[in-house]
Amino acid sequence: MAQAVREAYRRGEDDETLEPQVLVDPRGNPIGRFQDGDYVIFYNLRGEREVELCQSLLDKGFSHFPVAGNLHLNMVTMVPYYQKLNVRVAFSPEEKVRDTLSETLSKQGLRQVKISESEKAVHVSFFLNGKIREPFPGEERIAVPSPKDVPHFDQKPEMNAPGVADAVIQSLQDRQVSFWFANFANIDVVGHTENERAIRKAVEAVDRNLGRCLRAAREAGVVTIVTADHGTVERWLYPDGTIDTGHTDSPVPFLLVPPRAEEPSSWKLRNSGELTDVGPTVLEILDIPKPPVMTGRSLLLKKPEQRGEARNRVLLVLLDGWGYRAETNGNLIARARTPVMDDLQKIYPFVSLEASGEAVGLPQRTVGNSEAGHLHIGAGRRIDSDRRLIDRAIQDGTFFQNEAFLWAMRGAKREGKNLHLMGIVSFFSSHGSLDHLLALFRLAKQESMENLYHHAMLGRRGERRESGARYLETIEKELENILPGKVVSVIGRYWSLDREENWDRVEKTYRMLVYGEGTKVQDSG
Repeated sequence: MAQAVREAYRRGEDDETLEPQVLVDPRGNPIGRFQDGDYVIFYNLRGEREVELCQSLLDKGFSHFPVAGNLHLNMVTMVPYYQKLNVRVAFSPEEKVRDTLSETLSKQGLRQVKISESEKAVHVSFFLNGKIREPFPGEERIAVPSPKDVPHFDQKPEMNAPGVADAVIQSLQDRQVSFWFANFANIDVVGHTENERAIRKAVEAVDRNLGRCLRAAREAGVVTIVTADHGTVERWLYPDGTIDTGHTDSPVPFLLVPPRAEEPSSWKLRNSGELTDVGPTVLEILDIPKPPVMTGRSLLLKKPEQRGEARNRVLLVLLDGWGYRAETNGNLIARARTPVMDDLQKIYPFVSLEASGEAVGLPQRTVGNSEAGHLHIGAGRRIDSDRRLIDRAIQDGTFFQNEAFLWAMRGAKREGKNLHLMGIVSFFSSHGSLDHLLALFRLAKQESMENLYHHAMLGRRGERRESGARYLETIEKELENILPGKVVSVIGRYWSLDREENWDRVEKTYRMLVYGEGTKVQDSG
């Protein structure tokens, strides 16, 4: 399979959008397809991009495209994806994330509005709210449709930033709302490409529409916070000059823009902070005590006295993927025209915030991501990531005693069924880790598994060019060394990890897994 993917590279394909590759026997029959009664371990993390594929494989009433009516699968997911899925879960969160910024505002009886493109709607709802799907009382969510008329957003780098700004401007007219959270998705989404011109356009679209929001907020008498969840294109090059399409470990900007022009000197910020400090800062501006569970600290050292009985209101604008880096080499934000942000940093209180590694519950020196960023902004405290929970389980050995994994492996062995491992192949993806897959291989060896099939999803985000083939080579060698098993299908994550109901993409993955549709790759074993 590694060689087949290299051949696909030579045909002009890449990891992210790789067309399905399917292993076949000498007669051309696909090997390792999902069959009735088989056991599947979906080892990805996060979950919001995994739900649609799971639904197509598991839901009896699924109707978005034709599915096999006689296919019953026994599935384990690494972490909870969606409570309505009929699966067993290997690792559940150690605690509920309660008393978040949104829940605290709701308990105070305040109205709040979350605005984003549909591409990022899950971040301003599910992740910002502590992985709680349902809105709190008084919470309104506005998802502005992301463009559907282009296959890739670098062909439309402005995406629907104007629509997000329009929604913010309209909502700011409602004086009954106390807090707005708006996400501009462009830089993070377009920044995962190698299209420099498109990325600069994305940055400029965000800057331009931020300016529109700021003008409306001043007119409405609303305090504006401008920040980000992680970095991307401010460090677009590796040290050797090749392109890095992933996230970064850069800090992010935090700017406070009061509604009155004479007020900047009346506000003062601490010299440093991290994303967990954003929620407590919002609460202090609103004169609401932070919950005891919030260990983050307000960034405010000074603020003006409120005038009369009117309570402050706050607009938080999150520029998704806008990292802060003074150096200009390889910095596409510095290369773009950003007059709004340039002026803000000259005039208004500014501080940079840590947005990666342990500051957002990730392993040391790990780059930030949107999920951890939004979660920590909302939680106001550090929350250990699922990755750290699983890494610890591997280190202390409890991973190899996990009841859900053993249920799948022993069930497949007892019933003479196949065991399928399915998920991302990457060291750097927020969706999963190659280390977790290799640990599953070791557990399969411990259980003397046979008929083990691996279905790989490749992605370029944060990976060097053509890294997918190198990872597959590692996997194939590992399977040769430790147990009978094969990599039987490979596909780009563009087709398999969707969250926008692009069912044609999900169907391509489904038909690869179930029917073996794709480019045929002759089994050399």
